[in-house]
Amino acid sequence: MEQKFSNNNLDLQTLREFCEREGEAVTYRKGDQLEREGNPARWLAFVTKGCFKYVTHGFSDDKEHITWFSFEGEFVVDYPTFLYDRPSQTTIEAMMPSRVFRVTGQQLEQFFEQDKETMKLRAIIAEHILFQFRSRYLDLHCATVRERYDLLMQRCPGIVEYLDLQDIASFLNVTPQMLSRIRKDLLFHDSKKTSFGAEK
Repeated sequence: MEQKFSNNNLDLQTLREFCEREGEAVTYRKGDQLEREGNPARWLAFVTKGCFKYVTHGFSDDKEHITWFSFEGEFVVDYPTFLYDRPSQTTIEAMMPSRVFRVTGQQLEQFFEQDKETMKLRAIIAEHILFQFRSRYLDLHCATVRERYDLLMQRCPGIVEYLDLQDIASFLNVTPQMLSRIRKDLLFHDSKKTSFGAEK
């Protein structure tokens, strides 16, 4: 499965190979946590099977908010808190049985300090994550609900196979009822197009 939330040509093959070579192979059951909000962030992992969701609780209502996803073929990490052994700002939870190769912050620091190329990679990763979150911020503030749904489907066409309606709605910052209406409208328009094409 390709890097679904990566719209640029960032090559992280070196980091992937490092995780596979030096990392610990770990299997997570559905609901198991890679990181827990408030506890020290411990892991960077490469997902070889399954997917994870990032869950953050509201300040006043303690409601769960889905802020990000990591799928097979992607990295999963609460970066940069992980690098500096700070409290994780999110809970990272397996959405299905999943398998990863995970490394510690100390291992990654040693990896970055090898030479100029790996130090350069550290900066590239930070820029990549900044780009992702800037895009997410702009989507939430500038795009309509329908546009945000379309963008999500473009970035990850198979996401509906992995997630509950409620999780997708939380990520898009809408109610499940509103998301359900959007999906019904899309199905209705698609069926009309199909019927029109058949008549022609």
